[in-house]
Amino acid sequence: MSTLHWPSRLRAAAIHLCGSAIVAALGAALVFIVWYPPPYERLAGGLGLFVLIISVDVVMGPLITLAVFERTKPSAELKRDLFIVVLLQLAALAYGLHTMAIARPVVMALEGNRFRVVSVVDVVESELPQAPTALQSLSWTGPRLLRTADVAESDRLDAIQKALNGQDLGTRPSYWRPWDDIARRETKAAARPMADLFAQKPAHRLAIEAIIAKQRQPADTLGYLPVVSRFAQAVALIDLRSGDVVGYAPYDAF
Repeated sequence: MSTLHWPSRLRAAAIHLCGSAIVAALGAALVFIVWYPPPYERLAGGLGLFVLIISVDVVMGPLITLAVFERTKPSAELKRDLFIVVLLQLAALAYGLHTMAIARPVVMALEGNRFRVVSVVDVVESELPQAPTALQSLSWTGPRLLRTADVAESDRLDAIQKALNGQDLGTRPSYWRPWDDIARRETKAAARPMADLFAQKPAHRLAIEAIIAKQRQPADTLGYLPVVSRFAQAVALIDLRSGDVVGYAPYDAF
């Protein structure tokens, strides 16, 4: 391999890198605006998974181009090699985005005194026909906020057994209910005062107050509930006047 050809190789790799970066930016818009909107890039693990997929895809494509690009090759052979590189890179990107799609969060479910982040893979899909009509399809535009219905006494033992097997109420569409006035009343009743969070996290008080300030309402009009997530710690900030979720803070409240 002659060093005489390195400038053209580096130029080709740089062009490929720029193209890969543009494609990665489009993928990031899809992932972080549509599938994993804030704060779900943390709560559903989207950020780490996307960085892993894109860093490998964006780096490997230009590196392979750097290795195979050679001006002395016949034009047809060079085009064939570059076409194969781009095709493999796009296939890897498509597979990565497919992985993110099937892991996307679809529900933020109120389960009594806590919220649960539910991804596609968590949903008990056999129960989808038993959900309210509006909730029988899984969202492609970020998680739906909903509540879970009370468990009938006759079903309590079965619900406990399924929960022990990882099928909590938030993952079971037969218990999904729309976010309505009942949900808001339950949320207000279950919400803990912010003073409790300050007492639990005295070292983070200033940071918590800064998050509260972004809600543009007094701290005494806010409460919080813990959020169950496999990927990150968080609490949901509750407007005690309306019962709605108005924000999130990255703290463990259990």
